[in-house]
Amino acid sequence: MRKDKLTFGLIVGTRGVFSSELARIGREELIAQVHKLGHRAVVLPAEATPTGAVETIADAKKCAALFNQHRDWIDGVIISLPNFGDELGIINTLQWAKLGVPVLVQACDDDLDKLDTQHRRDSFCGKLSVCNNLVQYGIPFTDTATHTVAINSPAFVRDLEQFAGVCRVVNGLCSARIGAIGTRPGAFQTMRASEKLLQVSGITVLPVDLSEIIAAATKVDVAGSRAKRKLSEMKAYGKTPAGISNLDAKFERNVRLFLAMEDWMNTNEIDAAGVQCWTSIQQNYGCAACLTMSMMSDSLRPCACEVDIAGVTAMYALVLASGKAAAMVDWNNNYGTDRDKCVAQHCSNYPKSFIGKSVEVSTLDVLGTALGAENCFGAVKGKAEPGPMTYLRISTDDRNGRIHGYLGQGEFTSDPFNMSGGIAVSRIEGLQRLFKHICKQGFEHHCAMVRTHCSEVVKEAVTTYLGWDLYVHE
Repeated sequence: MRKDKLTFGLIVGTRGVFSSELARIGREELIAQVHKLGHRAVVLPAEATPTGAVETIADAKKCAALFNQHRDWIDGVIISLPNFGDELGIINTLQWAKLGVPVLVQACDDDLDKLDTQHRRDSFCGKLSVCNNLVQYGIPFTDTATHTVAINSPAFVRDLEQFAGVCRVVNGLCSARIGAIGTRPGAFQTMRASEKLLQVSGITVLPVDLSEIIAAATKVDVAGSRAKRKLSEMKAYGKTPAGISNLDAKFERNVRLFLAMEDWMNTNEIDAAGVQCWTSIQQNYGCAACLTMSMMSDSLRPCACEVDIAGVTAMYALVLASGKAAAMVDWNNNYGTDRDKCVAQHCSNYPKSFIGKSVEVSTLDVLGTALGAENCFGAVKGKAEPGPMTYLRISTDDRNGRIHGYLGQGEFTSDPFNMSGGIAVSRIEGLQRLFKHICKQGFEHHCAMVRTHCSEVVKEAVTTYLGWDLYVHE
């Protein structure tokens, strides 16, 4: 699951006879900024080395040993260069620690009135040497937005916040456990994905037969306190239109399904899941899976329709990057003749916070007609409020043995659209170019979306550290 408090290993790298004071100031400022953002720091005590920084082989051995003591907790490493910095001390620390986590490289600004021998930094130059060594050793790293930046500046705070997001995405995906609850619809070969390719990046897929979840749902103690609490939450989750018969029994069936699915996910430490949401659940159990999936996603445990394993991986990446609930949408309709707008739609299981206002909990429309309204209660309906949006699709390319995807940003608009279900009228500049790419590359009709802009975090995480091929639409 997403961690809000991270632990960073800090390497303060200096070199030269005038480095002690610069190292002391830089070290204190860096620790203060990390703590200010609510994170923890693992850093050598100031007295552990002659300058309070990492410079010699002996210093590197001490720092690597410290990092190894905390390797289960360190989410990323921050290299800070108060002056030129000793490239070997830094690279040896990383080489010997072998943490395998994201690395941020920061170099301090020189002041124009402090360029004498005793006060100048030369971090501008030293950063090039450090980065050169990182490339030589095959250690991926993240750069700050500008080549040099003051530690105590708002710009570096933004760098740190973005790096924290990168760490969450990388570490979250590299240990992700994705549930496959049921089988994909036989008519949708678009939902096929390679578990083996996902596993190469550390993503484990764990399947369960839908019959096991249904059997567990029938055994849930609805008189217990846990079930009663969940029933109250479900009834308060959205408005239910008048005229739906046997409403208490329908909500009870949804509560049973939610708790059975939650139990299985908890037992197997599942971070996100693709769910067989039609037609077996309606025919063999008697409700829609949408309400359960919506509430799971709203708690930052994303669930995707139609057992879309690759799609829910994208949802989870957006959750890790943003801390907000993601939704799985269909690229569904054009918006008249406005070629930069389209409609993202689903039946739906959109999270309530993704819609951004009160939702309606009622009956699936199309499936309700085909399978009977009495078997299809639990749809979550509403139109997404206007605001910024990031979209992401991840897919396994089995022919070429790779994971690839596309990523971009846009906005939800207030434009009207007369269709039932979950509706998100979307505007994306250059939309037709995007869909040329989607079609030519054979991407699925599903796409993950989240209500914020976070594409820079996702791009850095999956391209620099996971090595996935990503088209970024701009």
